[in-house]
Amino acid sequence: MIPVILGVTASEAAMMGRQSSDQASLFYEFRLDDRIPKDHLLRRINVFVTPVLGDLRERLQLYYSEIGRPSVDPELMLRMLIIGYCYGLRSERKLTQEVELHLAYRWFCRFDLDDKVPHHSTFSENRLHRFRESDVFRHIFERVVAACMAAGLVKGEGFAVDASVMEANASRYHGKAPDEIEWAEPERRTRAVKEYLAGLEAANAPNPDRKPPKVISPSDPCSAWTAKANKRVQFGYGLNYLIDIENAVIVDVEATPARTYDEVESTKTMLDRTECRLNLKPKRLAADTAYGTGRFLGWLVGRGIAPHIPVRDAGERDDGTFSRSDFRWDRRRGVYICPNNKVLHSTGTVYDGTLLRYRASKFDCDVCPLKRKCCPNTSARHVPRDLHEDARDVARRLMGTKRFLKSRDERKRVEMRFAHLKIHHGFERMRLRGLSGARDEFHLAAIVQNLKTLALRSIGPPATFSFASAV
Repeated sequence: MIPVILGVTASEAAMMGRQSSDQASLFYEFRLDDRIPKDHLLRRINVFVTPVLGDLRERLQLYYSEIGRPSVDPELMLRMLIIGYCYGLRSERKLTQEVELHLAYRWFCRFDLDDKVPHHSTFSENRLHRFRESDVFRHIFERVVAACMAAGLVKGEGFAVDASVMEANASRYHGKAPDEIEWAEPERRTRAVKEYLAGLEAANAPNPDRKPPKVISPSDPCSAWTAKANKRVQFGYGLNYLIDIENAVIVDVEATPARTYDEVESTKTMLDRTECRLNLKPKRLAADTAYGTGRFLGWLVGRGIAPHIPVRDAGERDDGTFSRSDFRWDRRRGVYICPNNKVLHSTGTVYDGTLLRYRASKFDCDVCPLKRKCCPNTSARHVPRDLHEDARDVARRLMGTKRFLKSRDERKRVEMRFAHLKIHHGFERMRLRGLSGARDEFHLAAIVQNLKTLALRSIGPPATFSFASAV
């Protein structure tokens, strides 16, 4: 018979290890740096974060009072926010709890074991005041891009642009028509509402190309009522990324309402800003068909940027009648020539802000043997022509080249940025409201994604990087 010791056989007791003592030691020899693996992501990111945040206190000095108690170190809060957006901890309350417990988070924030973590409410105060007024997130983002350039990760030859919808922090069930909301009510005077009303007052005149919204959110009126994301109607913001194709480094980011018009227009802002602040101007720009409007293609061609963008074209017909491409454009005379060699003239009237209409003579069409195949239901044929049709022709010629096909494949890298942000970083819904809140969140997301690119793709060990060459 095998003896049993406290429910365990003697043979098992001989093999099984057992904790020798339940009493904790009074003193420990502990060094936090020794507990963080050498290849930990935060250790690699820290090499770049330290010089990027080097001038933070100097930049924020004007936004702190000279009297009163000392405030929380702004670099500490920025480091905690970087952790939050890196690991999907976007709730400040949850973030402070995790930093309290996680050794690697403490090390990255330069905490010792007995240092006290700031209260979560300090983030809201600094985000809505000092950080926003000083535009510090934009400053840090550009310094990170400069570090990517210094590390050789930005080629500057080809860019890609795209937008992704992020659900706003607003209920999709409480949308109202703009004229149904009483903005003067005290409960409506939130920061996001004040920002929206200030934007309305600042607008000099309504934009005829931008249709007024039919439904807005009373809690976040800057967001747009959209069905672009996952086919579900919701309020959302457009996260616009402009990336360098070489290593998918985000060279600029912009927040807009989730409307196609605003997203396309923001690309002009990003390209201008990138050239002005970073001295980067691409030779080609890759994008999807949403950016293939004549107005935007004309702007790109005028800037000397090759549009690797499919043209939005509604001129081709599938009913057996002649399409617009069957009419020949006579550049010298500025007229169209129909398949029967008759001339189509324009009165010069611009329709919808972008189109000229070229019309054939009714007398020519009445006796034309090709009328049934050209305009069987109208008295005369007319052909619309975009004011930027020359730029559209440039884009059409590029569509058949090998370079265009390569750009079409490389454009997927910007889509992967959005996928990683939503899947790996847990960023699918906004926490802050208003356009400025969306701008802050998008900058932090782009900062973290570029830092990860620096940490994982930079050549050589992280200790060899020097920020002096990046600025």
